[in-house]
Amino acid sequence: MEKKLRVAAYAVCISDGQVLLARYVSPDRAEKYWTLPGGGVDHDEDPYRAVVREVAEETGYDARIEQLLGVDSRSRRVTRDGTETDMHLVGIYYRARVIGGELTHEIDGSTDLAAWVPLSEVKTLERAALVDTGLALVSTQPLDGHVPPTAVDGLVRD
Repeated sequence: MEKKLRVAAYAVCISDGQVLLARYVSPDRAEKYWTLPGGGVDHDEDPYRAVVREVAEETGYDARIEQLLGVDSRSRRVTRDGTETDMHLVGIYYRARVIGGELTHEIDGSTDLAAWVPLSEVKTLERAALVDTGLALVSTQPLDGHVPPTAVDGLVRD
């Protein structure tokens, strides 16, 4: 079985009781669910710059990073085109603030919508586990930057 490492950086942007989310669309367009703006860190790219780039691509906003919130690590097996891969996913989470731009939906990317969602409605959404992880990091602010699995509600989607 092939093993792959994916490092990604995510922005947790909260303003006026709402969180900025982007809707992920699988390559075959069969799956859609909400996620935090962010994504894979390119080769030789700093995660700090990657998250700013990803926020702009997925939401149209310019973002300023305010704080490193923490790092999450998980593994899962994925099957694509008949090939099973053991994925090790490392997510780096930043608190960010929108400082410019305007809400714009990504075209021909990994997301198709961006929206400000009231925090009280997040639990009702079809969403990636990383949304809960990012919000748990904001609410608990662990000094070690690590969210215990019990702080996330058990979603399995990554």
